[in-house]
Amino acid sequence: MKLLNIHNYLLRHVQVMLSSLGELWRQPVATSMTLLVIGIALLLPAGLFVILKNVEQVSGEWQHANRISLFLQDEISDKRGEQLAEQLQTWPDIVDVSFQSAQQSLNEFREISGLESLLDTLPENPLPAVIIIEPEEAQQQEAIEALLERLDALPEVDLAQLDMQWLQRLRSINETGQRGITILAILLSLSVLLVIGNTIRLAILNRQTEIRVIKLVGGTNTFVRRPFLYTGMWYGFLGGVLAWIALLISLLIISGPIDELAALYDSQFTLKWFGGQMLFALPISGLLLGVMGAWLAVSRHLNAIEPS
Repeated sequence: MKLLNIHNYLLRHVQVMLSSLGELWRQPVATSMTLLVIGIALLLPAGLFVILKNVEQVSGEWQHANRISLFLQDEISDKRGEQLAEQLQTWPDIVDVSFQSAQQSLNEFREISGLESLLDTLPENPLPAVIIIEPEEAQQQEAIEALLERLDALPEVDLAQLDMQWLQRLRSINETGQRGITILAILLSLSVLLVIGNTIRLAILNRQTEIRVIKLVGGTNTFVRRPFLYTGMWYGFLGGVLAWIALLISLLIISGPIDELAALYDSQFTLKWFGGQMLFALPISGLLLGVMGAWLAVSRHLNAIEPS
C-alpha cells in the first residue's frame, strides 16, 4: 500500500509537470519572449566567464617567461658581468641566471632585425650587456617587485626591468574581471527571479477563479502551488538550455578569427569552450532560479485568493 501511494504521488507530479510544459507550448509567443529574456540574462555572465578563463589560459602559458633583465652600465666589462651573474646565481630567490655580452646582444638583434648593412655603419655598439634572471615562480608579486628593487640598486646595473610586467597587469585585470562577473551574475540572477516571478504572478491572477474553485472543493495550497512551481522550473530550465545554445553559437562565430590570430603569433592557443560544464551549469542554475522565483510569487499571492 505504501509503495502504491508513493507511485501515485510521483505519477501526479509527472502529470502536473507535463501539463505545465503543455501550457507553455500552447502560448508560443509569450513563452518565447520570456525564455529569450531569461536566456540572455544567463548568457551574459556565462560568456564573460568563458572569455576570462581563456585569458587566464593565455597568461598561464607564459608563466615561465616572467623574467628580469638587468641592463649593465656601458663601462662594465664582460668579465665583471660574468662575475656578477655568478654572484646572483647564489641568491636563494633566483632560479637561473644567464649573461649576454654587448656583442652577443648586437648579433642577436642583427639576426632578428635584418638590418646588417645599417648596423655596420654605426661607430660603436649601442646595445649594453644584459643579465637575464629567472626568479622562482612560486613567489608572490610583492616578492618579485622587492627582488627587482634590490637588483636595480646594484652599482653595475643601469636598468632592471621585469619582462612580463604587462602579464602581471593582465592578471590584476583578470582578478577585477572575476569580481565584476560575480556581481553581474548576482544582478542578472535577481532579474531572472523578477521575470519569472512576475510571469507566475500574472498566471495566478489569470486563474483566480479556477484557484477559488479548487480551494472551495478542498484543494490545499500545496496542490494549487504545484503547477506554478513546475511552470517556473520549465521557464528556468529551458532558458538555461537556450543560453547554452547561444553560447556555443557565439563561440563558434569567434573561434575562427581567434585561431587565425593565434597562428599569426605562432601560438598553440586553442579556444576552450567549456561546453560540458556550461551544459550542466546553465540549465541547473536556470531551474533553481525558476523554482525560487515561482515560489516567491506563489507564496505572496496565493494566500490572498480565498473562496468567498
